[in-house]
Amino acid sequence: MNPNFLQTPIPYLKGVGPNRAEILRTELGIETYRDLLQLFPNRYLDKTQYYKINQLQPSGADVQVVGKIIHIKTVEQKRGKRLVAKFVDETGEMELVWFRGHKWIREQLKLNEPYVVFGRTSRYGSVFSMPHPEMELLSEHQAGLKIAMQPIYPSTEKLSAKGITNRVISKMIQQLFLESKGQFPESLSTNIIGELKLISKSEALFNIHFPKNQDLLAKAKFRLKFEELFFVQLQLISKKIVRKQKIKGLPFDKVGENFNSFFNQHLPFELTDAQKRVVKEIRNDMGSNAQMNRLLQGDVGSGKTIVALMCMLLAIDNGFQTCLMAPTEILATQHFNGLSELLGDMKINISLLTGSTKKSIRNNIHEQLENGELHILVGTHAVLEDKVQFKNLGLAIIDEQHRFGVAQRSKLWHKNEIPPHILVMTATPIPRTLAMSLYGDLDVSVIDELPPGRKPIKTVHRFDSNRLKVFQFIKDEIKKGRQIYIVYPLIKESEALDYKDLMDGYESIARDFPMPEYQISIVHGKMKSSDKDYEMERFAKGETQIMVATTVIEVGVNIPNASVMIIESAERFGLSQLHQLRGRVGRGAEQSFCILMTGSKLSEDAKTRLQTMVRSNDGFEIAEVDLKLRGPGDLMGTQQSGLLNLKIADIVKDNQILQTARYHAIQLLKNDPKLEKPENSVVRMAYSKMMQQSNIWNYIS
Repeated sequence: MNPNFLQTPIPYLKGVGPNRAEILRTELGIETYRDLLQLFPNRYLDKTQYYKINQLQPSGADVQVVGKIIHIKTVEQKRGKRLVAKFVDETGEMELVWFRGHKWIREQLKLNEPYVVFGRTSRYGSVFSMPHPEMELLSEHQAGLKIAMQPIYPSTEKLSAKGITNRVISKMIQQLFLESKGQFPESLSTNIIGELKLISKSEALFNIHFPKNQDLLAKAKFRLKFEELFFVQLQLISKKIVRKQKIKGLPFDKVGENFNSFFNQHLPFELTDAQKRVVKEIRNDMGSNAQMNRLLQGDVGSGKTIVALMCMLLAIDNGFQTCLMAPTEILATQHFNGLSELLGDMKINISLLTGSTKKSIRNNIHEQLENGELHILVGTHAVLEDKVQFKNLGLAIIDEQHRFGVAQRSKLWHKNEIPPHILVMTATPIPRTLAMSLYGDLDVSVIDELPPGRKPIKTVHRFDSNRLKVFQFIKDEIKKGRQIYIVYPLIKESEALDYKDLMDGYESIARDFPMPEYQISIVHGKMKSSDKDYEMERFAKGETQIMVATTVIEVGVNIPNASVMIIESAERFGLSQLHQLRGRVGRGAEQSFCILMTGSKLSEDAKTRLQTMVRSNDGFEIAEVDLKLRGPGDLMGTQQSGLLNLKIADIVKDNQILQTARYHAIQLLKNDPKLEKPENSVVRMAYSKMMQQSNIWNYIS
C-alpha cells in the first residue's frame, strides 16, 4: 500500500466526486481518505438474524425478513396516497408501505422475486407493516459484502437532503476498503499487541465498519480506543520528559530568611500534612535544574493560598520576583488582600494590577517591576500585557487555570529569558480521568484535607413548600450572630428572567426580614463595580446580615462569619457550581449549613445532583459524578468544549482503557525514550505521522 494512500483527497474516491466531497467536508469535516476511515459508526443494527413473518413481535425493533411481493396497490388517504405491497413467506403475510416516491419505487419493484427487507415493524390489527423498508434482491444480498451488523454513521439534515444516506456512506467506505485491499499499516509494537492480545490494525478497522459479530466488534473497539488514548498519552508524557530534560529551570537552591521567618512567626495555624507534602513536592521541583510545571488541586478552603505564598517566598529568597494571576478582578483583589494580611509586617513589596488600576499607580508598578523593587505582583489578564516587564520573574502562579487559554500561559513563559517555574492552582477538583488527559504533561499535587477546626458543612434539600420553616431557621441563625447568603441562578440566556427572579426573591425576603431589625445587601451582574464592592464590603464588615446575590459570589469570597448558604432553584445549577457555592460558607469554626431549595418537579439528573450534594462534601467524588452526568466537554466550561477531540474513545466511559494506555506509554518511554529500538519502529512511524498531521492541542484545547 502506498504510504500516502490515506492522505488522498476524498473527491478522488470512486463514487464521491467534487459535489459530494464539499458536503462531506462542511458537514462532517471529511477531507481525506483517512478522515473517512475514521468516521466511526454511532451504533449498529444486528442483521445476523432472519425472521419469519409469524415470528414478528410488536417490539419496535429493526428486523429483516426474506419473502416475495405478490401484489402492489395504491391506497387513497386523507392527505395524498400510500403505496402498499403485499409481502409473503411460507408462514404468513405482511405489508410494505411507502408514503412518498411512489412512481420510482413502483418501477423498481419486482413481483414474485425473493427479497430481503429490513426495517421497523408496527402492527395494525393482526397485520404487520414495515414503512419505507430497505430492500435488496436475495441474489444481490448473498453476493454482496456480508455485513451482518449494519453500521449507522453520524449524519446531518443537510447530508440526508443531498441524498448522502447511511447506505451511501457505507458504500463509500466499502469502496475505500476495496481500493486499499483492506491493508492498513500497523501502528503498535508486537510487544504491546501480544501483551494485550489485540487484533491487528487492519482487522480492527474492518470490524469497526463491517463487524461479522458482536465479539469481533468488541475487539475492534478495544483495539482502536486503546490506540487513540495511547498516542495522546505518548505525546503528553514525552512532552513532559522533553521539558524536564531540555528546558532548564531556575534552580532555587536555598531556603532563606523570608521563608523561615514566615514559617516560624507568621503562620496563622499549623500546616496540615497534605500542605506540608505539597510544599515539599514543589520545593523539590524548584530545587532541581528542570522547569517546574505543576498543577495544585485543592478543594474550596483547603489552604492553597498559604502554599502559594510559601512558594513565592522561596523564589524571593533566591533573588527572583513572582506573580499570581487570577481570572477576575474580585478574585485578584481577594488574593492580594489575603496575601498582604498573611505577610503582615514582613519586608515584602506586593502590588495589585487589574484593568481598573489607575495610570499613575500602573506606571509606578511597571517601574518597580523593571528595577526589581517589587517582589510579588498579583493581577488579572493585565499581567500579560507586553508593557509588563519583570527584572527576573522566577515563579508564575495561575489560579483557576481552565479560564486561561494555552496561548495566555505561554505569554507568561516569555516574561523571562529562562522560563519561570509554573504553578497552576484550581479549586475545581478535576477527576483523575480528566487530569490524566488534560494535564498529563503537568505534575499533579493534591491538598486532600481541610485545615483543623473546620467542621464539614451540613447540606439539606428542601422544597419550596417548606420555605417558612427555612426562613425561621435563618432568623434563629441571625439571632446567634451569623450571616446568610441567598443565591439565585444566573444563566446567560435568560438574564431578564433571572433578574426578575432575583428581584422577586429580594422583595419577599425584605417582607419577611423587615428593617431596621434586619439589613440586607444585594449584588447582581447589572450593578456597577463600585456598587458591588460597597455592598460586599458592608456584608464583610457585618453591617448586613443577609446577602442576596446571583452567582457573582461564586469564586473566592471569604467571610468566616457567614454560616448559611441558601441556593434558590438549585436544580438549575451544575454540580461543580453547587459545590463551589457551598464552599463560601464553613470558613469559620462554627457549624455551617447549605440549604438547596427547589420546586417539586425534578428531572432524574437534577435528583442525582441534589442527592450527591447532600451525601458528599468531597470535591473529587462530586467531580466524578459531574463528569458522568455531563461528559468531558461541558465539564470545563465553553472554551474547553472541544476538550478532547477524540474519534472513538470516551475518557469517562473508557477510563480503564485510558489507564492501561497511560501505563503502556510510560513503560515504552522508560525503556526507549526516543523510540529508537527496532521493535518500536512502527510506533515511531505512526507517531511522527500524527505529529505532522496534528498537534496535541488538536486533542486538548
